[in-house]
Amino acid sequence: MRKYDVIVIGGGLLGCFAARSLVRYNLKVALLEKREDLCTGISRANTAIVYSGCDTKSDSLKTTLCVKAAQDFSRLCSQLGVRYNKCGSLMISFGGRGDEVLGRKFEKGTVNGVRGMKMLSGPEVLALEGNIASHVRGGLYVPETGTVMPWELCLAAAENAAANGAEISLNTEVLGIEPGRRDEEGYVLQTNAGEFKARAVINCAGMSADSVLALAGDPAVKIVPTLGEYFILDTKASGHIGHVIFHEPEEKGKGLTLVPTVDGNILVGPTERPFNQGESEFFETAKEGANLLRSLVSEVIPSLPMEHVINSFGAVRPNPFIQTQNARGAWVTENKSVNDLCIIESEDGKMISLVGIKTPGLTCSNEIGLYIAEKISERLGAAQNAGFNPQREPTVRLGEMKQSERAELIHSNPSYGKIICRCRGISEGEIVDAIHRSPGAVTLDGVKRRAGTGSGRCQGGFCSQRLVEILARELGCSTEAITKHGGDSWVVAAK
Repeated sequence: MRKYDVIVIGGGLLGCFAARSLVRYNLKVALLEKREDLCTGISRANTAIVYSGCDTKSDSLKTTLCVKAAQDFSRLCSQLGVRYNKCGSLMISFGGRGDEVLGRKFEKGTVNGVRGMKMLSGPEVLALEGNIASHVRGGLYVPETGTVMPWELCLAAAENAAANGAEISLNTEVLGIEPGRRDEEGYVLQTNAGEFKARAVINCAGMSADSVLALAGDPAVKIVPTLGEYFILDTKASGHIGHVIFHEPEEKGKGLTLVPTVDGNILVGPTERPFNQGESEFFETAKEGANLLRSLVSEVIPSLPMEHVINSFGAVRPNPFIQTQNARGAWVTENKSVNDLCIIESEDGKMISLVGIKTPGLTCSNEIGLYIAEKISERLGAAQNAGFNPQREPTVRLGEMKQSERAELIHSNPSYGKIICRCRGISEGEIVDAIHRSPGAVTLDGVKRRAGTGSGRCQGGFCSQRLVEILARELGCSTEAITKHGGDSWVVAAK
């Protein structure tokens, strides 16, 4: 049995930042992830926005952490070597209802401590974003909004956690949780990879967080998913917007969101629809959602070149609902979801579950990690780790280097002179580095999340074959063993 002070369950943004925060203390930490790689669930597909905290409930933990996180995000990304675009946002309205909503958000943001907000007239909005429909009535400018690549952020946190001593165990699914045996404190976790013992447990299992909570005998929260669709526009559309655009619709419902990504693409979406039990996959897309996005684009920013759509994808949002027992002892789900951060603590305070953490979960991931790590360190009596190093060296990105720097790098390592992904200009050296990082890529999507291959205009049409060959060579396996995203998603059926 492997023994640790703290075990983190789940390798998404929350789990990776929890592990990174815990190794700030003298604690032996492990992170268990049931999939073949990190960042494969909720964290892999979202709007990638760093929110300012201007539209969350005042005097809540969510708002406190969100505002602090947004104001500190540039420093965090600098520490982790992650790209961050503090582009600011424009919330726009086209009618009376929208004007009222923006006014309320301005007032709330002021109370919450969001800096630099401004209410704008229609002409002032058009002066900042000239491609918005000309009948725009007004806007709310928020300079502290930004965009980041979720994959980069998550994997950077994991790498930094591992560099500071955290152990990451992939392909390790938690099947049971029971109190420590023989009067020992803590918990015993049964997994498909054997038993693990921990003095404390942090449950960051994403869409399975309620199931993990139930394994520990506490079915007090149930996650009800909602799904959404996105479009990605090619970099040919880059520059069409300069800010994150939030559209406040006149009719009740979800408006349009447009995001200028750090890669130069434009992200359009998401929609919002319930998850039907007949659907087999959280990340599928629906035709109705795609049609709705196109319709909203034609209203809000009609000149956006939708002919440059290169991909669409689905995302899932975990909505937590409190469950209570009725007179017969059955657990009944309440009708209203939890609006604040749903953080459930066990009676002894040594199991903390983050259940249904949705927007602004990405923004708050580091602050949530720090918040729970401080609680656990106090309860376990752990001192701060004087050797903790928050810095992570950024990955090499050939396309962002000066010509002289490229030449020097290629001279020292010729593999950086072999371009594999033509759309993004990504070299074999960058791909090999992605495979051999800790933790490294073992699938096509794993390389994509680390190096960016397959995310350009051809969506892997040109480079996938070479990627399969490089993965097989570096991992010492056959090409038939390589998958797109784990499981049975094999790329090559047979030779």
